Amino acid sequence: MDLNVIDLKTKQQVRSLEVSDEVFGCEYNKALIHQVVTAYQAYARAGTKAQKSRSEVSGGGIKPWRQKGTGRARAGSIRSPLWRKGGTTFAAKPRSYEQKVNKKMYRASMCSILSQLLRDNRIIVVENFQTETSKTKETAALLKEYAGKRLLIVADLEDFNTYLSMRNLKNIYLAESHDVDPYSLIHADYTIITADALKFVEERVA
Repeated sequence: MDLNVIDLKTKQQVRSLEVSDEVFGCEYNKALIHQVVTAYQAYARAGTKAQKSRSEVSGGGIKPWRQKGTGRARAGSIRSPLWRKGGTTFAAKPRSYEQKVNKKMYRASMCSILSQLLRDNRIIVVENFQTETSKTKETAALLKEYAGKRLLIVADLEDFNTYLSMRNLKNIYLAESHDVDPYSLIHADYTIITADALKFVEERVA
């Protein structure tokens, strides 16, 4: 399969890029993509809430008063859940929301997403994405035809000017080729990727 590589400034095709049909010619597997994307979002959850049980609250090492003869209810510790500032019954503990996704599932979902985006003309392959200066106005002019759309820019950002010129633009997300994930791909309206980055992604998921 051959893809057109364009020059972002002139919007003209500069060459063709041969890619694997095994990666960019897969069927759309909705169930698998949903499972992988859900797992990706779950992995980002913090799960850091924590409460102290009666064994973890400080104090309470001595019986507050004797068992009988005071007229008050018997008590063994001031850190009982029944007491103010006592421990919590069934205290919440930190947990992980991670869901298992093996390599085969991940690679299959990436191939399915890339293939569908290519069929929908939502992947634009460019020769390079480097700006001469760090001015945001220059990058905004390059991407003016995608105004109002969510863009994912995938490139090897060796030139720091590229990052500086994009960081203040709305709805534009930057990623290097080794950081591309299923959620970012389906979340963006269009993915603009350099030819080198595309070949790297292809090798990674093949």
